[in-house]
Amino acid sequence: MGEAPADYLEFAHAHSGQLFRTACLLTGDWHLAEDLVQETLAKMYRSWRRIDRSEAPVGYAHTVLTRTFISQRRLRRSGETPTGTLPETVGHVEDPALRMALLEAMAQLSAKDRTVLVLRYWEDRSVEETAQLTGMSVGSVRVRSLRARERLRQVLGHDFAELGRS
Repeated sequence: MGEAPADYLEFAHAHSGQLFRTACLLTGDWHLAEDLVQETLAKMYRSWRRIDRSEAPVGYAHTVLTRTFISQRRLRRSGETPTGTLPETVGHVEDPALRMALLEAMAQLSAKDRTVLVLRYWEDRSVEETAQLTGMSVGSVRVRSLRARERLRQVLGHDFAELGRS
């Protein structure tokens, strides 16, 4: 393919951290998140000449990331088996028990439910943005986020309220 264009390298360097954080939340696994970001950046590189950089290539990258994640989960082509332990985390955590409970509960949700929750509530995206990124209708995003929050509450159970207070 040759040498990468300078503007692509600048884009990849500036936004890979943000993509990685989103990928970590989607996959629940540090290494799978790295793979997901690498695949996303590879797809971006292949399409770089066709991407309108006057628009937001970051939005396009998030669309590629979320659709790749959903596609991988749908196809179940990954030969890797996640373990019961989570990798080291970066940053300051106020309450590690609360964080672990949330990550474990999120891992029990379907890929689409997890994707909608991460985009809507972690990244604070609108229903319309979430619909665009996931390829779902606005109504589907609303219904899925409502149902996914309810599933998350069921998975977390009554003990979750105690974790938040401690």
